[in-house]
Amino acid sequence: MALADADKQCKAAILSLSIEPAPALYDMLQVKKKRKYKLYPKFIQGNETRERKLKENEKFIKNDFKTGNIDFEGCMRLLEKMQICFDEVHLKHIFKKTIDKHSRDIISMDDFKAIYRALVHRPEFEELFRAYSTDGKILPDSQLLKFLAKEQFQTEANETTALEIIMKYEPIDEVRTKRMLSFEGFIRYMNSDESSIFKSQHRTIYQDMNQPLCDYFISSSHNTYLIADQLMGPSHLWGYTSALLKGCRCLEIDCWDGNNNEPIVYHGHTLTSKIPFSSVIQVIDKYAFMSSAYPLVLSLENHCSPKQQEVMADCLKTILGEKLLSSPIGGEVDMTRLPSPEALKFKVLIKNKKVGTLEESLLRMEDEYHGETEELSDSGSDSEDEDTDDTLPLRQPRSPSKRKGERRSSLMPQKNPKVKKIKIALALSDLVIYTKSQKFVSFDHSLQHQQCNENNSIGETHARKLARTSVALNFQTPGTQMELQDGKFLDNGGCGYVLKPAFLRDRNTTFTPRNVGGHSKPLSLSIRLISGHQLPPSSMSKTNKADPMVQIEIYGVPEDQARKKSSVIKSNALCPKWNETFSFNIQVPELALIRFCVEDEVSLVNNEFLGQYTLPVLSLNTGYRRIPLMSKEGVKLESASLFVHVWYY
Repeated sequence: MALADADKQCKAAILSLSIEPAPALYDMLQVKKKRKYKLYPKFIQGNETRERKLKENEKFIKNDFKTGNIDFEGCMRLLEKMQICFDEVHLKHIFKKTIDKHSRDIISMDDFKAIYRALVHRPEFEELFRAYSTDGKILPDSQLLKFLAKEQFQTEANETTALEIIMKYEPIDEVRTKRMLSFEGFIRYMNSDESSIFKSQHRTIYQDMNQPLCDYFISSSHNTYLIADQLMGPSHLWGYTSALLKGCRCLEIDCWDGNNNEPIVYHGHTLTSKIPFSSVIQVIDKYAFMSSAYPLVLSLENHCSPKQQEVMADCLKTILGEKLLSSPIGGEVDMTRLPSPEALKFKVLIKNKKVGTLEESLLRMEDEYHGETEELSDSGSDSEDEDTDDTLPLRQPRSPSKRKGERRSSLMPQKNPKVKKIKIALALSDLVIYTKSQKFVSFDHSLQHQQCNENNSIGETHARKLARTSVALNFQTPGTQMELQDGKFLDNGGCGYVLKPAFLRDRNTTFTPRNVGGHSKPLSLSIRLISGHQLPPSSMSKTNKADPMVQIEIYGVPEDQARKKSSVIKSNALCPKWNETFSFNIQVPELALIRFCVEDEVSLVNNEFLGQYTLPVLSLNTGYRRIPLMSKEGVKLESASLFVHVWYY
């Protein structure tokens, strides 16, 4: 091929494909300013950057096609250079179909263009585009505005909104300067976060952050240090790093006496490995506020001797420094209300058993009191793994008489004749300010007697008996529960704090999950499942095949729990089409989550997980929306998605 011909084909390919990288690239920069860590998006856009990227793409294509043809590896490299998302298995299938037409292992530029279109161009997008395009080729700003209002229900959209979309997503200068959108620009917009099913407004912190801490759902982790098996697996610092990077705001640290007066962290009475307490705090110091500026609670499950508790206290103060909250805000000791997340920004709070009052702690601060301890009855224990509380153990051997006793104990706790005494080092006790561990007795007891700075930890078995709910989860353990947790805390900018609805913040509320009463604000939801794109192939397929089906599930109060299934599309994971509509009536949308789960039908009784996405019902965008998919491990599947139409009232 002559070089001049290659140049012409190269330019033609760029204009016809418009395969530049998305104009909005984000470089998350960590800026340290007076102990405050913030994440600033570096938004790269504008004509200068766009032209530079087009020239880079022109260079890519020219270099890759200078010999006339490329093989599969070259095709992958070229798509990667142009930042086109693809699943390698699907690309291999499309590439093979292309080369089968001319019985060779290389493709021409025309072949490459066809492969690009097979990956990127979607009939459902084209149908929408043509419905509003005046000539099937371009979309004027006035027609784009009509699309936003009529199809996406963006009633607040105006000419500025349409122009911003054109300037951000249209890759062809000539079209952009005429305030129009080409089909390539429309594709970019429909594949962007702006067209995601998750509301753009909820990607930022939009809720009131000046309410008391107890008025928020807080993202919490249990046995954070374990990254595998709970009984014999390794303990690792990565467990803390990973949880913090996901926005977790309450970490559990299971502390035990170690050798050489060095406290250790591990799952007690198991074969899990051990890590130094000081190493855990160093990691927390580094990553505490990298994903969220709001307060981090360290929940100490403390099994250490007073001597090593003092080592823990010194470690916390030395490593965390000014991040550690060691006195009440403003010196207030007679509090009737907890401070807000806003007031506690960039602060680390210690949750542990506490001796005496805040006032006594403040009086001791200027004195030297190392080696001093006080005894507490173990009724203040917050251990979830041992029967060291002052009520009857939950794991006694069962007999008919014992079962009756257990039923009685749920109504009126029975005291053991002997109450275990534990020693608390004052140095560690005095670091507890707003998060004092207090034994749970009953909801009525807490309402009548508990102070605002006293927190309950309820063992998992007991929690299931009381409310069938869970607060702290194993971040390292994938599954539906963790997916629901991640989905819940996508809200409010992923900061780890989500404001509870008003009826849960009211001290005199009559709301219960099983009797929502006057708190019901019914919402009618309609989901039209249109299609899928580059879904993960079945692990049992030798090619890119799967028999996908989609389950749409609602999680919330018992009355709202629902699950509906689509039909199965045989042997098509690349671009399955359903066009099926599902309707839900949701009584308490403020507490509801919706989960989209894609599975491969292996047999009539067995399905294989392919991907899922979970979000709060009130974070749903209306109109035609793209649903990204996450792997079982919680990693985004960059090329895989569902396409739906959402409407609710």
